[in-house]
Amino acid sequence: MRNDETGHADGDVTGQESEHLAATAAFADAEFGVIVVDPFDDRILAASRPATALIGVSEAELLGMSVRGLFRTAIADLFTMTLACLDGPGQWQSEFELLTPNRGPVLVECHASRSGPEDARRIVMALFDARKMRRRHARAELAAMYRGDAATIRETDRLFRDLERGNRLILNAAGEGIYGVNRFGQTTFLNPAGERMLGWKAEEIVGQVAHDIMHHSQNCGDPYPIEDCPIYAAFKDGAVHEVRDEVFWRKDGTSFPVEYTSTPIEDEGKPVGAVVVFRDISKRREQDNALKTALEEVQKLRARLEMEKAYLLDELGEHHNRHEIVGSSPAIAHVVQQIDLVAPTEATVLITGESGTGKELIARAIHNASPRRNRPLIRVNCAAIPAELFESEFFGHVRGAFTGAVSARAGRFELADGGTLFLDEVGELPLEQQGKLLRVLQEGQFERVGDNKTMNVDVRVIAATNRELRNAIMEQRFREDLYFRLAVFPIHSAPLRERPEDIPPLASVFLERAVARLNRTIAPRLSVANIEQLQTYHWPGNIRELENVIERAVIVSQDGRLHFDLPASRRPAQRDGRGEALSGEAAQPQISKRSDIHKLESDAIVSALKRSMGKVSGPGGAAEHLDMKATTLYARIKRFGIDPRDYKG
Repeated sequence: MRNDETGHADGDVTGQESEHLAATAAFADAEFGVIVVDPFDDRILAASRPATALIGVSEAELLGMSVRGLFRTAIADLFTMTLACLDGPGQWQSEFELLTPNRGPVLVECHASRSGPEDARRIVMALFDARKMRRRHARAELAAMYRGDAATIRETDRLFRDLERGNRLILNAAGEGIYGVNRFGQTTFLNPAGERMLGWKAEEIVGQVAHDIMHHSQNCGDPYPIEDCPIYAAFKDGAVHEVRDEVFWRKDGTSFPVEYTSTPIEDEGKPVGAVVVFRDISKRREQDNALKTALEEVQKLRARLEMEKAYLLDELGEHHNRHEIVGSSPAIAHVVQQIDLVAPTEATVLITGESGTGKELIARAIHNASPRRNRPLIRVNCAAIPAELFESEFFGHVRGAFTGAVSARAGRFELADGGTLFLDEVGELPLEQQGKLLRVLQEGQFERVGDNKTMNVDVRVIAATNRELRNAIMEQRFREDLYFRLAVFPIHSAPLRERPEDIPPLASVFLERAVARLNRTIAPRLSVANIEQLQTYHWPGNIRELENVIERAVIVSQDGRLHFDLPASRRPAQRDGRGEALSGEAAQPQISKRSDIHKLESDAIVSALKRSMGKVSGPGGAAEHLDMKATTLYARIKRFGIDPRDYKG
């Protein structure tokens, strides 16, 4: 001992230790263990043989351990109990977990008190096996509930033996677990199916309190008082009790969900026990959980499909040409080549060009030619989203996330999962929102507004803008890192004025569409003069303006003739040989050369043959598209050296 710390003489300490050893020796044959500890020096001073057996270590090993080491999983409870012992008569701690190197955790009930006079520094602890104490408490409770003499007990045992013998074949063949309990809670028999489920042999538990063996705790681990057990309630009310949401405990300490029926057994009108039939419903519970999970997934998928359906129905109203890009100019040929290159990849695409040049059409063409074609293309007009709704629109929100959020809503990224997200007018995004978009592009993760659960998405992004983003970067209105993330593969959509050769086929498509939409009985046709007029216009509104001009001309057309009212102020100024602007009659459009007219005619015929897939005459043929006789068309085809077979599907 360290007498410099304790203040006691060596002889005194030795004498006290002798007393403690003698005290523990007095309990050598007790059914509980005794240890003496010094809480100040954190030492175990003495231990009885039952204590070492209960803890599973030798006396030398136990005396070499510290008190904190033995009680290290319950230091707070140990401290509370120590204070109670030093300041009062002692404290009972119903459950303590002791940690030992050989047996692992050992559950004990502990009664502690101070040893000796008031100034003593020693505490004596009596340790009881918690499992045995549970059985003892259960037997005491049952004895208080159901009192009977020895003759009654023998008669009850005889009745259950007769019951077991008379139904032995049934008990052995039954797939359910079946066991009997007498009015004192003792197990009277257990069938083979019950043995397999519980891990106990019948001879091991017959005569033992069944509740303490297999029904002592609830699923959460809390003790299950025997007076609350439905099995024993059958003794009181004589009624059959069915339970579907409890657990039984196996011999190895694990539990399994059960449903059981407790049926009372009566002798001469008096309850003498019960027969319990139970089933292991683990597989059913797993199937129920799997079904519940599957139903939740179906509900999520259904909600998502409904949102996608609503979104796509809205998109259908916009009358986009989703299937082809019309035109044969070098600019269009270059765009088509770029689409073919980038569509099969996962690269982010940035489409630039003036308003109305068909940027969304290019985005749809990329999506439709990609491996994601079977998933949706979700379009977002970044210029139309208020800054305060940015996160909700892009990432969605949960119910109650903000005022007006009466239900959960998926955002555009979630809708586009597995597909493509088209960010139109991305240059209009507020600077403070661009960082949030960048994070999703980099990590593929986001959280709904009002939710802390991170969602992962697989989305390909195609962006479009009519702004010069490099200038916006210099003006600090657009993040440079976001620009480089978007512009992995840039595509430029040329304005219509730079590709006048695409105007005839485009005009033909728009004319056909307008006639069908407006239900015109007499379909007007494009003349060579019409084409020439359209090709000499500057088209500041590009393809969108061309479509509107043709639709307006169809509305006002008479006798199958089209007249285009193009604003004079928008025509490019014509200049003389010295570069000066012409005015008056000199500024009127010049008559084209015959070779130019022939080129226009040839292009119109080729465009019609493409639409009719090489068919010249008959319904849907090129002659019908051009509103001319088939014989006339055959003559012009021969004159221009065109082979209709080149345009068959």
